[in-house]
Amino acid sequence: MLDDKDREQMTRVEGKAPPVDIPAEECLTVGPLDPCTIVIFGASGDLTARKLVPALYNLYLNDGLPKPFVIVGASRTSMSHEEFRERLKASYAATEKADLARWEEFAANLYYQSVVYDSLDSYVELAGYLRKLDEKYHTRGNRVFDLAVPPSLYPVIAEMLGKAGFAQEGENGTGWSRIVVEKPFGRDLQSAMELDQTLHRSFQEHQIFRIDHYLAKETVQNILMFRFANAIFEPIWNRSYIAYVGIIASEKLGVENRAGYYEQAGVIRDMFQNHMMQVLSLTAMEPPSLFEADRVREEKAKVFRSLKPLKGDKQEDNLILGQYGPGIINGSEVAGYREEPGVSSSSLIPTFAMMRVFIDNWRWRGVPFYLVSGKRLARKSTRIVVQFKRVPHSMFRNVFGDEILANRLILAIYPEERITLTFQTKYPGARNCLRPVTLDFSYDQNYSGPSLEAYEKVLLDCIQGDQMLFWSNNGVKLSWSFLTPILQDCETCGDRGARLQPYDSGSWGPEAAQKWMKLLIDEEQ
Repeated sequence: MLDDKDREQMTRVEGKAPPVDIPAEECLTVGPLDPCTIVIFGASGDLTARKLVPALYNLYLNDGLPKPFVIVGASRTSMSHEEFRERLKASYAATEKADLARWEEFAANLYYQSVVYDSLDSYVELAGYLRKLDEKYHTRGNRVFDLAVPPSLYPVIAEMLGKAGFAQEGENGTGWSRIVVEKPFGRDLQSAMELDQTLHRSFQEHQIFRIDHYLAKETVQNILMFRFANAIFEPIWNRSYIAYVGIIASEKLGVENRAGYYEQAGVIRDMFQNHMMQVLSLTAMEPPSLFEADRVREEKAKVFRSLKPLKGDKQEDNLILGQYGPGIINGSEVAGYREEPGVSSSSLIPTFAMMRVFIDNWRWRGVPFYLVSGKRLARKSTRIVVQFKRVPHSMFRNVFGDEILANRLILAIYPEERITLTFQTKYPGARNCLRPVTLDFSYDQNYSGPSLEAYEKVLLDCIQGDQMLFWSNNGVKLSWSFLTPILQDCETCGDRGARLQPYDSGSWGPEAAQKWMKLLIDEEQ
């Protein structure tokens, strides 16, 4: 007679996993959350109104915030608590998915304190105010300091927080303390190291959370689960079976109102140092011994260490830079980059880059990874393309010839979060005719529970103290170590203008990139 264990094993062999009845809401958090105060510097700015507070409110609607909690906005603008609440409410109410049903409950936990960023006295005053809120709400001195300010202010605020004693943990009645900074983490290796030194003068590494919101997207998070929790892919996830890997993040938009920033950054600093390098590391890393933040981040760092440098002739062979000109987007004429408000008419800032990189280790030696990002391209698309090699010998050559399409795996991040796998089957009928078919999985499939947007996930992880989805200081340094020489060559060489290739808005980038863009964009190859 079969017992329950036997039945479970049989269902596994038959390919039917035993039912796992876990309520969706239980996947939001891991256990109870510590009560805390969230202090947002730059509270009068756009990032706070558009991203941070809506994310915190949505967490509140899904019971994803600790009980109790307090949110304190801090910026140079003079404002009352009520003015702060009304400003945030008006901004949120204008969004497409606004749900104000519980806003007043949430807003009762919103406060505001004016702060002069470079004044120690101002931080001492803030400390006194936070102690009063700790006593009122019993938040135990646990604090998250989110720096929603321009990167130039990161060192200033971090230093002042340290001098005012905010970085201390477990002393004089304080709880834990965490500081959150957003990309960019410097503009090259030297500035990144200087920022890191400033942060570490007061805060320890476990207290520093470097946000890259790309890592909080469900499909990006699921790369590791897909690879390491399924036995069918990891054995062939290597140079023996994979021909190339493409990682693309294309945008239809131009620089919009970010010309001031973009003229200083360009596409490599804006997208490659953070988003593209992180997705590359998740796609290529070795399995960690345990699914823990430190071990995962160390394996990602090993990928950066193994990147072959792009120098001299190798750089010209493996790097295509472009800048968008006028063109057609959604049937309307749009201006070129140099005609955008705030952009120099002789600007040599790249808005498109295709980088072919090689990871010189046992698993990936000889496999090209194509990293592509650009503005004003044909459509907005973020995806990872894994192109498998063709079968080594075709016993069908007398029937189909030598051209049999190889298998192709796509992990789509935008506009839809899904995974597709293309393979060959036979058409029904007497003749032997091949056709490519696709297995297709959408992350919304058979799921109706709450879901977390990127900022909701990263803010929740900050509260939980989970650094899994955040950059380590080592990862930042290694990433910049690879990219800084490329930036130096691009920005100092005499033929810089000649290397910058124009492309029409609404196209897939410069002519030199078309061969590979076609391979990365086409669904079937």
